[in-house]
Amino acid sequence: MTHKLLIVDDQFGIRVLLKEVFEKDGYETYEASNGKQALKLIKEKQPHLVLLDMKIPGMDGLEILREIRERNLEANVIMMTAYGELEMINEAKKLGAIAHFAKPFDIDEVRGKIRDFLTEKIDLCLSNKFS
Repeated sequence: MTHKLLIVDDQFGIRVLLKEVFEKDGYETYEASNGKQALKLIKEKQPHLVLLDMKIPGMDGLEILREIRERNLEANVIMMTAYGELEMINEAKKLGAIAHFAKPFDIDEVRGKIRDFLTEKIDLCLSNKFS
């Protein structure tokens, strides 16, 4: 099974970097530069994991995360932020974000955490399916 990732960031360079890295790792990747695109792709593509920037013009990461929950869309979300705003990070976790990364991040650390999460999630789904 190919894991699907959605990268949501208004910065083109971040999206391109992450897309390139994760496609080399064998993931099917999608990208969105704003909340409207992100919500559409989550509904259509049902990614296993969403990497969501906290600060996006228009609809910020918390608003996108709230909208995901209100629409009952299935999405595991990891927040990315260049800001050390503990209050926003705590709010994101209350809304169901599973983790966060501070920018600039170590790409190998991000790759490892995402690989570990997806491996654990798939193993759990398979064990539940066959038990």
